[in-house]
Amino acid sequence: MKIFFSVGEPSGDLHAANLIRELRREHPDLEAVGYGGPQMAAAGCQLHADLTALAVMWFLRVLLNLHKFLDLASRADRYFRHSRPDAVVLIDYPGFNWWIARRAKAHGIPVFYYVPPQIWAWASWRVKKMRRLVDHVLCSLPFEVDWYAERGCHATFVGHPYFDEVSTRPLDETFVAARQETGHPLVTILPGSRTQEVTLNLKYFLEAAALVHARLPEVRFAIASFKPSQAQLARTLAAASGLPIEVYLRRTPELIHAADCCLAVSGSVSLELLYHTRPTAVLYWISPTAYWVQKRFRHTRYITLVNLLTAREVFSSDLSPYDPTSAADATVLFPEYLTCENKSRALADHVIRWLTDRTEHARVTTELAALKARVGHGGASRRASQYILAALGAKRQQPPRPHFLPTGRIPVSEGGDGAHHAA
Repeated sequence: MKIFFSVGEPSGDLHAANLIRELRREHPDLEAVGYGGPQMAAAGCQLHADLTALAVMWFLRVLLNLHKFLDLASRADRYFRHSRPDAVVLIDYPGFNWWIARRAKAHGIPVFYYVPPQIWAWASWRVKKMRRLVDHVLCSLPFEVDWYAERGCHATFVGHPYFDEVSTRPLDETFVAARQETGHPLVTILPGSRTQEVTLNLKYFLEAAALVHARLPEVRFAIASFKPSQAQLARTLAAASGLPIEVYLRRTPELIHAADCCLAVSGSVSLELLYHTRPTAVLYWISPTAYWVQKRFRHTRYITLVNLLTAREVFSSDLSPYDPTSAADATVLFPEYLTCENKSRALADHVIRWLTDRTEHARVTTELAALKARVGHGGASRRASQYILAALGAKRQQPPRPHFLPTGRIPVSEGGDGAHHAA
């Protein structure tokens, strides 16, 4: 059996690697190929290209790399035509992965979307593409199943694979103990895995750190960097700030675990912060133009996964910014700021409160622990693997009618050219 993967984010690289291992545990002769990153390669995937090196955001940056994406899509199309994998598995990264899905369906290859993009939050019209191009949506969040099913997609809940990663990742206890032995509070700063995120957000985190330091000079700070180039940028900015800040490369779990509280960019790292039950203030700074655009397309009040899991209403007509004094935000565990403004003071105020009011710190920690007990269990990779293999096994015995085909039309058999014809 051969499965083609298309993964464009560092976090997706981890999820795909864990899924590949589970698939091979169930099906030892499985051949994994496609686009991904170093974690997938380590899991035994034959990479045709490192797509994670092209993790980009926003329209202009995508446009500048368009020729690269077009070439990769064409290469995938040729591979589907000549080598015909049994299935294609996509993970997040919707802009490029829609192209891959379209080419897979043109060749009659079943498509699974694992960790689907959050189109319910930002781009609900794209559900038409999901319905047309994807056979199976393997949902990460509980409320996604109903949302997709109501819109005609074949969806099932498998859980979020991030918990598979954090639950099996060993901590360097010696490193953690060394960060905690001074007895002074530690605030960990998590500026993101994309260089663009680091560039846009880190300066505001450092301004917030300066405000905290002015009030609580004994507090120490640590920055968790994902790439060497990002660590070098962080060291340069930290040195210029004059603050007691240490910068570490690929020490994210240890620095979260050692911290009293954190400052973080919005993303899947919020689930790791939930796993370690660390009070956190979240920032996602974007340009004024991008802020204007997102206001017209966003359908949820919150952008942080942890807050979405505790929201009274996921899809709310009230999309006003988070307000710590608002009753509407009473269930929010991670104060979050999607903004084009400087929110350093607000970030600092949250950190200062957690470090000076131990009752409030304990309250947030307790509520995070309760949420973790409800949703923070692993097994998504195993459930996704079992579902994919079962679906492919059923397909070989009796091909099901894809949910997107109109009544009266059936796909040709696997021995055909992959086109559809009238029954």
